[in-house]
Amino acid sequence: MSKAEQTRQLIIEKTASLFNKKGYAGTSLSDMTEATGLTKGSIYGNFKNKEEVVAAVFKYSAGELSKKVEEAVSAENGAYNQLIAFVDFYRNNWSSIFEKGGCSMLNSAIEVDDTMPFMKATVQQSFVNWANKIVKIIDSGIENKEFKKNINPMDYANTFIMLIEGGILLSKMANKPDNLYLALDRIVKIINEEIVE
Repeated sequence: MSKAEQTRQLIIEKTASLFNKKGYAGTSLSDMTEATGLTKGSIYGNFKNKEEVVAAVFKYSAGELSKKVEEAVSAENGAYNQLIAFVDFYRNNWSSIFEKGGCSMLNSAIEVDDTMPFMKATVQQSFVNWANKIVKIIDSGIENKEFKKNINPMDYANTFIMLIEGGILLSKMANKPDNLYLALDRIVKIINEEIVE
């Protein structure tokens, strides 16, 4: 990486949890300079404006989460084990997600409607990509005869995402993982009772 690329990456990494905790609209330039140790000129010498920083931070945060989930899932063989690994990722990593201010995708989705219309399509696409990854696992389970053939993989993918995000939201508010665990237990029940052949 060039020096400019390193500086951009530093800005993205140092402001990611800041934006996630305070919101994109609520994060000021002085918050950004304090978090990075850089001057206003240095930040805007590397990014055109705050919107460009926001887009880069969201891409980074969503990408990091996706990469970690993918690592947990791809370590398993078979569609059933991969779906359980997907659930267990959130069960095992809730505290680090909470420490960073919650799920960056959920927080961004809430904020885009009112304050960041320029990000709406990007955030929507990240949820589509997430659902498609779950669909791919379920499709492979149908092909391998692990899962029932007359099910709708996209419906289940969206249900799982809603349960996880709702569980994170309620658990973050209560500052304990109980509601997230409740949501994850429900997903496992759905997998065992409705999806498995």
